[in-house]
Amino acid sequence: MRNFILILLMILLGQQNLSAQKTVKVWVVRHAEKLTDDPKDRDPDLSPEGKERAEALMKELKGEKIDSIFATNYKRTKLTGFPLADKIGISVKTYNPEDQKALAKQLIVNAKGKNILIVGHSNTVLEIVEAFGATKPIKELTDNDYDYLFEVTVKGNKADVKVSRYGKEHHSKE
Repeated sequence: MRNFILILLMILLGQQNLSAQKTVKVWVVRHAEKLTDDPKDRDPDLSPEGKERAEALMKELKGEKIDSIFATNYKRTKLTGFPLADKIGISVKTYNPEDQKALAKQLIVNAKGKNILIVGHSNTVLEIVEAFGATKPIKELTDNDYDYLFEVTVKGNKADVKVSRYGKEHHSKE
């Protein structure tokens, strides 16, 4: 009986250690290009270029086995994540853009082994990357930057970020 308890304890501790070592992989993007013909519209749809970019994002990430997609409560962020969500059969969840740290903390704790897409805004994307513990990979994201794709991998207390571009080139070649 004593050996059985020791073996059971070793298995349970091994499982806990394995769970602690699982990574959380998060892709962070800015919403795609939006309509700008009505400056008073605070929640515009995507422009034709933005719709193309949202499709490009879907093609870029469709093989990554995304488990969840988060977007702010604006049409442009939801519509950026929608083609991928539709393709893989999940819904887009909303998050508060003013509380990226809480979102990151929640995902680090509860989404071990998961792949997540977060769609934000030019003034929040780099803050989201940092909220996961990664170093800000570029100096700034301007209002003209739409093609950055930040891939953050969190394992234990370590976070790394890779930067790539997707879709039609839009801005600088930093």
